[in-house]
Amino acid sequence: MFRILKKDIKTKARIGLLKTSHFEVTTPNFMPVATQGSVKMISPDELKKIGVEIVVCNTYHLMQRPGTALLKKLGGIHKFMDWDRAILTDSGGFQAYSLSPLRNVDDDGLTFTSHIDGSKIHLTPEKAIEVQRDLGTDIAMCLDFFTPYPSEFIEARIAVERTVNWAKRSLMVKKKPKIFAIVQGATFGELRKDCARRLLELRFPGYGIGGLMIGEPAHLTMEMVNTVNEIIPENKVRYLMGCGYPEDILEAVSLGVDLFDCVLPTRNGRTGMAFTSEGKIIIKSSRYADDDAPLDKNCNCYTCRNFSRAYLRHLFNVGEGLGGRLVSYHNISFYISLMKKIRYHIQKGNYDKFLLKTKASFNFRSGLKKSEFDSVNSKLKLD
Repeated sequence: MFRILKKDIKTKARIGLLKTSHFEVTTPNFMPVATQGSVKMISPDELKKIGVEIVVCNTYHLMQRPGTALLKKLGGIHKFMDWDRAILTDSGGFQAYSLSPLRNVDDDGLTFTSHIDGSKIHLTPEKAIEVQRDLGTDIAMCLDFFTPYPSEFIEARIAVERTVNWAKRSLMVKKKPKIFAIVQGATFGELRKDCARRLLELRFPGYGIGGLMIGEPAHLTMEMVNTVNEIIPENKVRYLMGCGYPEDILEAVSLGVDLFDCVLPTRNGRTGMAFTSEGKIIIKSSRYADDDAPLDKNCNCYTCRNFSRAYLRHLFNVGEGLGGRLVSYHNISFYISLMKKIRYHIQKGNYDKFLLKTKASFNFRSGLKKSEFDSVNSKLKLD
């Protein structure tokens, strides 16, 4: 299912090939989020033109609308959304965090009050895998549980126990798809190690690193990633869940992460924030009112080839939805281009230099301080 094609010399970055039932995905790679079976504002054909190889859909939302039975009847999620490349489905575990006022948790699973009609939804580890199987996904994620940041040690310990036990139960489902387990443990290194070791005994082909990117300091995120990746063998896929800032992606790749996903490219695009090679651009700013330059002079995407900053600002200023669509298109193109550059420099053996140079030019993560990454860089001897 997964093999490593190339390793960087000075970092832990690597290029891999992840074979799924629908498509071969080259890693490191970024997965746009198609929560409801759609990457917001971007068509499947456009995603292919950009170079997207894999997307993430959400089990919790799809099992409610349009419903698992209907999706199975109509041939599965790939046919339903006209996407013949790879799909990874989240289990619904993240909704236990994001919809915490609407859920209860016990050792058996999660019980949600539907945000749509108030009905009760009981999601067990077994049902989460069964739903993903019926969706026809390429990669299913185990149901997991994690606590907000900051959390008490005992709370994180309980979350780890549930996560490991639920992973064991996931393997009992018949005719299951490929399943990735999820390593939890909050920001406690020893808990992360314990969770990773116990999940490794279950021999999953890949492992998500979950419960991060929820407000903890960036340097602490990377410390936890490094801790987990020291346990997870090289021949396993490593997926840092919810990681979307380019600075974080660059850093995590150097620690051996293969897959990333986040809503940032389209969510921020819809509000007029563009990711560019020169940093963040808020296109609604008056400074771009007469700017005839492309959104990103170093980008060759459809948006940048055809439209000026002045035009994009005009679209937002008059409330035209095309503005958000064009910036979202560019943002996804930026992320896919970044991943191609990352793989190129790993192949060339100079990823350490590319990392430091590129990260220094970005300013996407609000409040990011370069010193936050010093401890990790020191360990990797990136000079």
